[in-house]
Order: sequence, then structure tokens, then C-alpha cells
Amino acid sequence: MTHPNQTQDAAPAARTGWLALAGLWLVYAGFGAVAASIAPLLPEIRQDLGVSSTTMGAIMGAWPLVYIFAAIPAGLVLDRIGPRSGLFVAALVIASSGLMRAMAEGPVTMLLAVALFGLGGPLVSTGAPKLIALLFQGPRRGTAMGIYITGPAIGSILSLSLTQSWLLPLAGHWRGVMLIYAGAALATGLIWLLASRGLGHAGAGNAAAPFDPGAMARLAGQRAILLVLAMAIGIFYINHALNNWLPAVLRAAGMEAAEAGRWATVPMLVGLLASLSLPRFATPARRLPMLAGLFCCSLVASLLILLTSGTGLLIGLALQGLARGTMNTIAMLVLVERPEIPPDRIGLAGGLFFSAAEIGGMLGPFGFGLLRDTTGSFDAPLLTLSVVSGALLALCWALHRLGSPSRA
Repeated sequence: MTHPNQTQDAAPAARTGWLALAGLWLVYAGFGAVAASIAPLLPEIRQDLGVSSTTMGAIMGAWPLVYIFAAIPAGLVLDRIGPRSGLFVAALVIASSGLMRAMAEGPVTMLLAVALFGLGGPLVSTGAPKLIALLFQGPRRGTAMGIYITGPAIGSILSLSLTQSWLLPLAGHWRGVMLIYAGAALATGLIWLLASRGLGHAGAGNAAAPFDPGAMARLAGQRAILLVLAMAIGIFYINHALNNWLPAVLRAAGMEAAEAGRWATVPMLVGLLASLSLPRFATPARRLPMLAGLFCCSLVASLLILLTSGTGLLIGLALQGLARGTMNTIAMLVLVERPEIPPDRIGLAGGLFFSAAEIGGMLGPFGFGLLRDTTGSFDAPLLTLSVVSGALLALCWALHRLGSPSRA
């Protein structure tokens, strides 16, 4: 029987959780907006800085490279200082990256500005699941995961759609646009501090405790955790490959540029809807079957994009969006609730997850482009995505064989 005081305490706790989730969503939306801010301004930035396309590509790839090496230290920092302080620091770093972009005088300073973003991003990516695990239980945890993961997607959509049509005319120069994004990122950090007041130092470890260099090795030595990390690589390989190459694939199939752009938004829109609805049903008993279903969707989607047009292509894009929107979220749920991970090491586990994932995030676009140049078509790259999806199914089965107990 529930004690009356427990019922009275539950309502404020629930309000604190959802208010903190709203603040987290804003910080993550700022992350997405700044991450996407260069793409719509490429011609202006290249002309002003006098750099080639190759150099600009290296600049844009600077932050994922830094991210791979920063994610695990970021997880350790989160375990020490807690998500409230960690996410505020993340917003400050992201805002500083935007400010440095506005002040860049050449390719080197622009590269350093973009690379700085790779230090702030992991604090958000690892802090978010730690916060959700701290504040939510059961089905509400999946719902909260699905909500926050829409933040970077919506931030990216707003950046891509509003920069040229509204912000550039308003600011008058691309540097002014970067200042706007820097200010917006700073504002999300300040709002986060207000929204998370009820958290205090929740989730922070003992700052006086000695650093344990063996903690990462102990986590990475668990077979179940290794299987989830391998899943993360495959998931990001698929997602980042299509995020970067889908418009080109559609144009190669005969679409005009504008038409290809419209069709390329289908997976994004379906993914947003999926991320808001599906994770809430991902209870511990359902998570691996749901992941297996999503991996099947990804496999079929790649084949439909390769082999069909019209309605078949639309179905393929929708299936890809369904998979893209929720594979990562549910895989992260599987990881953070594994009994092998102590509650005070969830931040480190998140860092491991995203360090592994961004390996796939780098290899996906590169491998897709390499296969395109080698074979002269997009057939082999798309078939490779189906092969990766099949490998993910095998990993899911292997994890099922180990058993999937959780703390939820």
C-alpha cells in the first residue's frame, strides 16, 4: 500500500522530472542547430575564408573526430559533477564554438572552432541518458528518451530551413548568423539551469573519490556491453551514411535537386514521429524484439531504396525513418539498464556508447562515398547498408542468448 506522504512527494518529483526534460530538450536542440549551422552557409563561408571544398569537408569533420576521443572522458566528468552542471558546461562549450566560428579568420581558426564543438557535444549525449535514468522509471523512461532525442533533429531542421530564408537576411552576414546561434545555445544553458533547479547535485559522484582507471576496462570487458557497443557502430554507420548521401542517391535515380530534397525529408519526419511514440512501448521485455524489428526495417528499406521507385521508394524511405528514429534510443535503453553497469557509471557507459557509435558515424559517409567512387553507382553502398542491418540482427540475437535482465 502506498503511504500518503509518498503520493504527495511523487507529484513534485514528477514535475521536476518533466521540467528538467524540457530544459534538456532545449540544450539538445541548440546542439543540433549549431551542428547544422555551417551546411546552409557553405558558399558564403568558403568565399569569405578562401577555402576549397576539400578543406571545408575537413573542417566539418573535425567535431566528430574530437567526439570519438572526448566521449569517454565526458562520461567520467558527468559521473563526477552530475547532469545539471555537466549539461550547463556543454551549453557553454557549444555557444563558445558558435562564437569562435563567427570570429574565425581562416581555415585553421575555423577548424579549431568546429573541433571545440566536439568537446561540448559528448557532455550532452552522455548527460542526457544519465539524466533520464535518474529521473524516470518504467515506460516513462522510454517516453522521455523518445522526447529528448527529437531535440537535435528539430534543431537541425530549423537551422537548415531558416538560415538562408530568415537569419541571413536578418543578420546581414554569415558571421552574424553564427553569433545568433551562439546566443541561442547560451540561452538554452541558462534556461536549463532554471528548469533543473530541483535536481540540485543529484547524479553527481563523490568528487573526493579517487579516479578509477579500471572502470572503463571492467565495463568494456563485459560481453553484453561489447555487443551493444558493436550495435552502436552499425546503427550510426547506417544513419550517418544516409543522412549525408540520401539526396545524392535520389538525384542519381533521376530526381531534380528540389524534388530529391523533399523526398529526403520523409525519413526525418517519420523518424520524429517514431521517436515520440515507439520508445514508450520499449519495456525491458520488449526491447530486443523491437530492436530486431527495427533492424529488419532498415534492411528492407535499403533494398527498396535501391530497387524501387514511386510507392515502393516511399515505403522504403518511411521504413528507414522508422528505424533511424528509434534504433539508437532503444539501444541506449538496453545499455543503461544492463545490470553490469553500476548506477554511478551510467555516464561512463554513455561515453563508451557514443565513442563507439561515432566510429560508425565517420565510417558510414566515408565508406558509402568510397564504394560509390569504386563501383560507379550507389548499388554497392546501399547493399552494404543491408549487410550491416543483417549484422545488427545477428548481434541482437547474440545479446538475446546472453539474457537481458535490467534494473527497470
